[in-house]
Amino acid sequence: MPAATFSKRKIPIFGAKIEKMDTEYLNYFEEKLQQELLRLCTNYGVLGGTLLATDDIDARWNDLAPEYMADAVQQIRDYPIVSVAWAAYLGLAVAAEWDDDWGSYAQAPYHSYYGEQAFDDMDEHIVHDFLELPLDGEEAEQLANIIRRCGQTTVGMIRHEQIEPQSPLAFHIFARACRAMFRIGAAIELKRLGYKFEKVELGRNLNELPS
Repeated sequence: MPAATFSKRKIPIFGAKIEKMDTEYLNYFEEKLQQELLRLCTNYGVLGGTLLATDDIDARWNDLAPEYMADAVQQIRDYPIVSVAWAAYLGLAVAAEWDDDWGSYAQAPYHSYYGEQAFDDMDEHIVHDFLELPLDGEEAEQLANIIRRCGQTTVGMIRHEQIEPQSPLAFHIFARACRAMFRIGAAIELKRLGYKFEKVELGRNLNELPS
């Protein structure tokens, strides 16, 4: 499908109403995309089959999304992969902040994630200054490769839906895709920092508590 499926036209997505059927469809699309990204990242070894997440990080997307989307729509026509991929870098940064000192960073302004060229080099700024990785290092290169692959997969899945270009539904799909990328970026960083889900045997633990 032609790249015109994406449009630079700004649509008032955050104030737009969508039908219940559309909401169910959006939920289905987002879950399908999230699972595909999780599979991809697991195959690359940067995740272990589980989408690591926290309520704090998920809620942070709601704070940052309006400004991120305003930037991202400007990239859709010429740089469609960047338009979604930078959301993953944003997720990396927020997860790093959550691990470091969430009380200090929970309300950090969106522009604090900008690089010297604002949105354009946000990726390098986050990798170098938030993750503290050398830009020419192996780990930074691996991150760039997997995020690019995730971006390509995301753009491909959006186009596969063949939604009417410039429609409110197309914009909502784009927003859901960006959120999925944000969450996958956060999960990658949480895994890199050593977090993992562990099964808790509640019955045994409660019995071991002092009476």
